Amino acid sequence: MSTLTKTKMLTMVGAITDGMRVMLKEHEDVLLLGEDIGKNGGVFRATEGLQAEFGEDRVMDTPLSEAGFIGAAIGMAVNGLRPVAEIQFMGFIYPAYEQIMTHASRLRSRTLGHYTCPIVIRAPYGAGVRAPEIHSDSTEAIFTHMPGIKVVCPSTPYDAKGLMIAAIEDPDPVLFLEPMRCYRSSREEVPEEKYTVEIGKGKVVREGEDVTIIAWGAMVKVAEEAAGKAEKSGISCEVLDLRTLYPLDKEIIAGSVQKTGRTVVVHEAHATGGVGNDVLAIINDTSFLYQKAPVERVTGFDTPVPYFGFEDFYLPDPERVLEAVKKVAEY
Repeated sequence: MSTLTKTKMLTMVGAITDGMRVMLKEHEDVLLLGEDIGKNGGVFRATEGLQAEFGEDRVMDTPLSEAGFIGAAIGMAVNGLRPVAEIQFMGFIYPAYEQIMTHASRLRSRTLGHYTCPIVIRAPYGAGVRAPEIHSDSTEAIFTHMPGIKVVCPSTPYDAKGLMIAAIEDPDPVLFLEPMRCYRSSREEVPEEKYTVEIGKGKVVREGEDVTIIAWGAMVKVAEEAAGKAEKSGISCEVLDLRTLYPLDKEIIAGSVQKTGRTVVVHEAHATGGVGNDVLAIINDTSFLYQKAPVERVTGFDTPVPYFGFEDFYLPDPERVLEAVKKVAEY
């Protein structure tokens, strides 16, 4: 980043917009489609101004049919375009699951590599913004079980732009998860020019020696806050942001947990079947003999995400994470 001198202060949603703008300018085969993304700029204004800048043929509104426009986007991708499709909320993606599972993820293997499907599916997800029922789901694990599609999830504006550009350039399908709580919660310096963040690589956001906390999306900030509280108790925590949920960065996970010997995994999705279980499997496979305590998980509960009046009881918070940190530290 030191060599990229011209920057601007952006929120995450602004960085996502900027990433799409960069690719629309650079590649005529890139186009955007989704419900209300054109004139209205999307429900979160992530595409605001792009239709006016690039025209209705490049930024197009679709009918309210997720299965329909994802299917159309797959057809576009197979025929040489690079569509970026927006699902308004992740909870609305289920009608399109058949198109994603049966076609997008399988086209490379189905055609023995003769065809690829360079589609990006954007999906705002997660609780914490007081949205109605079905608007706050965190069901990323449904898609990490699908070989053939990558799943990425930034937690900062810088990573959001870099991962968006990398996703659009990827020759295969990418599900781009956007944690709604992070959309406008902070700003940071983001290069104006084109750059990428490598898909499949996590990062250490806080160095530590005693306990590893692994998180992604909106839970990274929760993990960092818990690490700050733990430090006051004399516990040094290392915080990992996975950034990509499929494929997982096995090397960064193993390297950190072998150093600390104690691990807490944090995600807001339900405990059963969550991506945290795959993280535990990696720890077991690579680092079992390094562990000084059983791995703790801090997750959402095995219930539908509750109505917004009860969101705070459902979501992991720094206090729950701190409790788990102390438990593994004192084991």
